[in-house]
Formats: sequence, C-alpha cells, structure tokens
Amino acid sequence: MRTELLVNATPPETRVALLEDGRVVEVLHERRGKSGLVGNVYLGRVHRVLPGMQAAFVSIGLERDAFLYVEDVAPRSPEFDFGDVTVTGTPSEAGDALREERPRIDDLLKEGQEIVVQVTKDPMGGKGPRVTAGISLPGRALVYLPTVREFGISRRITDEAERERLRRILEALPAEGGFIARTAAQSMREEDFQSDYRYLTDLAARIERRRESVAAPALLHRELDLASRSVRDLAGPDCAVIRVDDEGQYARLKELLEAIGPSLAVRLERFDRPEPIFEFFGVEAEIENALRSRVALPSGGSLVIHQTEALVAIDVNTGRFVGKDALEETVFAVNLEAVPEVARQIRLRDLGGLLVIDFIDMELAEHRDEIVSRFEEELAKDRARTRVLPLSEFGLIEVTRQRSRGNVERLLTRACPVCGGSGRVKTDLTLALDLRRELFAPPRLFTPGQTVRIRVQPGLAKLLTEDEPKILAELQESLGVDLELLSDEGVVGYEVLRD
Repeated sequence: MRTELLVNATPPETRVALLEDGRVVEVLHERRGKSGLVGNVYLGRVHRVLPGMQAAFVSIGLERDAFLYVEDVAPRSPEFDFGDVTVTGTPSEAGDALREERPRIDDLLKEGQEIVVQVTKDPMGGKGPRVTAGISLPGRALVYLPTVREFGISRRITDEAERERLRRILEALPAEGGFIARTAAQSMREEDFQSDYRYLTDLAARIERRRESVAAPALLHRELDLASRSVRDLAGPDCAVIRVDDEGQYARLKELLEAIGPSLAVRLERFDRPEPIFEFFGVEAEIENALRSRVALPSGGSLVIHQTEALVAIDVNTGRFVGKDALEETVFAVNLEAVPEVARQIRLRDLGGLLVIDFIDMELAEHRDEIVSRFEEELAKDRARTRVLPLSEFGLIEVTRQRSRGNVERLLTRACPVCGGSGRVKTDLTLALDLRRELFAPPRLFTPGQTVRIRVQPGLAKLLTEDEPKILAELQESLGVDLELLSDEGVVGYEVLRD
C-alpha cells in the first residue's frame, strides 16, 4: 500500500491529509490557539480523591481539573495497549487476582500531592482531560517509557523472528526506562535506532530538569504541533512522499526528519503549484462530503451516518442498485462494496466511542462471515484501537473505537440555532477559513488596490473584526485589497459580491 502525506499550513490553521493508494483516509486539523492537549506532560497537584469512583481530580493549570483513574496510577498490568502497539510482559495466569490486589486510589494519592501526568484524552463535552501517570514519549521508531522497565513491539509487526530481533535491540538500549518498537521500526538496523534513542532520552532529561525547577501546576512538555507529529506518526516505511505547501513549515519538518528519520527527509517535497494543495488532490471535496450524512456508493447504494450523544449509527442501503440475480446476491454485493467505505468514513470523520453498523440482512452464514472478516481486515489499517463484535442476527455489527480528540463534525460545525440543535451548521471560524481559501483560489476576480465587498452573517462579521482580526488583516495584506464586510442577518455564511 502506497501512502502520501499532504500538509496544508496557513497562519490560522494547519491541516494534514493521509492518502492510501490515492484515496483520502484521514484529515487532521489544528487551529491557532486551539491545539489539542494529548501528549502534553504536566506537573499536577491532586485536588480531590474519589474512593467511590477509584479516581482523582488533578489540577494541571487548566480551567477544568484532569481526571485520573486508579489503573492509570498503579503499576502497569502485564498487557496494555499503546496506540499502534501492544506491550506484553510475562503472561499472568492470575489476572483476576491481580485486579483484586490492585491498590486503591486513596492508598496511592493524597490531596495536595504533586504528580507528573500526561494527557491521553482532550476535554470533551464539559469534561476535563483524562491523564495518566505512565509517561510515554514517542519518536518515529521508538516510544520511550521513562517510568517503567517494559519492552513491547507493534502489534502490526507479526513476524515472530522480527519481533524477537527487535526485542533484543530494545533490551540492549542503555536507559533506565523501557521502550516500544513502533511499526516504522520493522527491518531497521540496530544503528538506525540511535537517532530516536538520543532524541527521546534527551527529551526525558529536559522534562525532569524542568520538573525540579517549577511548582505545580505547570506544563513540563508540550507535544509537537500537528504537522510535526503527523510526520512522526504517519510517515511509515510505505510513505512515498510528504508534500508541504508552506516554506516555513517545510524547513521545520526537514530539521525534524534529519534528527529522527533521515531516510524520510529525502521524501519531503515543497508543493508550490498555484492551485491549493487540498484542492489539487481532492481533499477539500472529501472534507465537505464528511460533513454530510449520506455517502453514495458506486453501485447506486449508499451509507447514512448519524451521530448521537450515545453512539454513531451507520446504515447501509441498496438505493438504486437492484442487482441481476437473486436478492441474497444483490444484498451481499452491496454489503461487500460498503465494507471498505464504512471503514474509510470511520477514519475520515474520526468517529469514536460506540459505532453500530446496520448491514443489509443476509440469509447465508458464509456471507455474514465474509462481511465480518472483510470489515476486520479494513479496520486493521486504522491507527485507533478498535474492538469488533460478531454480526448479530439483525445484521448489526457493534464496534468500539478509541476516542482521544473531537471528530471532524464537532470541530468544523456547531448545533444549528434555527432548528434547535437537531442539525449542524459550520462554525464561524470554519466559514472564515473557507472564505480565506476562496479568496486565495485561482483565478482571482479582483486586482490589488480594489475594494472587495463581502456580505456575511453577523456572527462571522464579529469573529473577523473582534475575535480573530488577524485573519482579516492577513487577507488584506496578502491580497493587496480592502475587504469591506457587510453584516446581513439574511445571509447564511457569506457571499463575495462581484461587481
């Protein structure tokens, strides 16, 4: 499988798209002043211990306290997941006993105690972030665990001889903590791990030095920006090219890759065509489609995706496809076609939590088994942890998928104020960034020095003049025009007036 990374960097927003064999499967966003917290390391102070929930609230200097479960404080169990890897120690035959003997939260933590924690889930829905005391610092090929002596291999590396070779290399690395070999480590020579090893152990040392010089709550380490961590985490051995449309971001990524992945530095390219990078590769269209509930299938069938607070429902429909043979064969053909698209939409929209997929009912057991098998194969490409339950007699497959950040719909849209929240509309910031892209897109229908009038909805006018005036100022300076905003309650979004 051939993958590509596209990095679109503008002053108010950075976006990264992952393509597999030419198809967009992931789009990540990071906006100025609104970057996520996942991966940040803090020196926190225990604010409140909750024995009844076996958890604690930890102040890390944010508006809301972080939530720390007892299993994220106590020593690690013999097996635990870490993104694209599974770390395995000595198998235990007494799992239940281990759980029974696990210390209680009030034995491990006391109010006012200082503790180093790392964010594993961003704040969502009024809840504070979730944190862990098990610090993990990722590089391109290695993850360093400074607080535990554990060794693990990516679950995507299945060859036993290769797993054993990597384990020997990890155990020989001279550090007090443990290491995980990521998927990118496969087939790497022993000396190739040295750049990652130096980078990660130096980072751990810097965090420890800062811990000794500050008082809680305090930020000890900020995770890399979106473009840098995407290159670190997504550019695996099968990555053919990394295209970047901004000169400054290109220079920063080149410096990073020369430090942690010299073999990838030669695949970094500067995209300098006049057409925007996401337009050129069809990513903008995929983002717009990801905000719609209906997804068309080539045969005429469709998917209907509906997100609720409790779960995400995905319905497979035959639509216009009537087939040529018996009903069972028609249904099976539509379900087969839907499987890779359902898996792609889950990744593209970053759907998390409980997902219920309603495939069309099939009579034959071998058809049902084939659908489940194909679906599991497609989900295996996903970086997020997933768990798939068997197909029910009603044609439903239940999936749980790891959720650490807000999905695309929640990021780019808000509850519709007209219909009382039963629908979604784009946020004012999303509209502002859409407007920016439209004004920059060729061919430009205005000349330098011209006054360009734009009718905008009141919320967008307020955002551009009061909340985010830098966007408007940067547009006028870069385009060499004066932008006149006309606030109009009758406008949905914006309208560029053409003289």
